[in-house]
Amino acid sequence: MSDDPLDNDIDFSKGQRGKFYRPGAKLRIPIYIEEKLLGKLAETAERKGVTLDDLVSDLLAKDLAIVEVLR
Repeated sequence: MSDDPLDNDIDFSKGQRGKFYRPGAKLRIPIYIEEKLLGKLAETAERKGVTLDDLVSDLLAKDLAIVEVLR
């Protein structure tokens, strides 16, 4: 028995290991952008008629392509 007081309050006897595990599931990580930059990106996305996700992905892909060329 551990010293954790919650051990006496929580019953894990009916818990299921891996209940929500999905093999091959892709994790989408939240990325936090400075407020000023986010506003400019959102304006640009709206002006171009694309989603913010698509705009940022495109910009990052282009930037990574430039980095690869410069290597």
